[in-house]
Amino acid sequence: MRVTTVKISIVALISLLSACSYQTKDDLLPQTGPTMQEVYRNHESSLLVGSEKKVSSTSGIRDRLTGNKDVDLAGYTRDVNSEIEQQFPRLPNPTLVMYVYPHLSTASRLPVPGYSTAFPFYERPEYAMPGEL
Repeated sequence: MRVTTVKISIVALISLLSACSYQTKDDLLPQTGPTMQEVYRNHESSLLVGSEKKVSSTSGIRDRLTGNKDVDLAGYTRDVNSEIEQQFPRLPNPTLVMYVYPHLSTASRLPVPGYSTAFPFYERPEYAMPGEL
C-alpha cells in the first residue's frame, strides 16, 4: 500500500513540474506569417491558374455555402416532432370517465354531491416500438 502511494506521489509531482514548464504563447503561435485572408486569396488564385475543371468543381460548393442558389431542404432535414411520431407512435390511451353518485362521507357522515372524474386507462403514455403498429 505504501509503495503505491509513493509511486502515485512521484507521478503527480512529475506531472505538476512538467505542466509548469510550458512555452509562451508567442513560441506556440508565431506572430509572423500570412493572414487568413491572404491564405484564402492565394488558394483562390491557385484554383484560377489551374485547370478549369478545378474551378467548376468548387463553384457548386461555393454557391451552396454563400446561398447563391435557392435550395429547399425542408423535405430532407429531420424534424424532431415528426421523427418521434414516425419511429415511436403513441399508443391509444383511452380516457375513462367515472361518475360518483351523491353519497355521505364515511367519517363524518356529511353529504358529498355527485361528480364526474376522468382518468387515463394507463398510468403514463405508452409508445410502440418501431414497426410494431
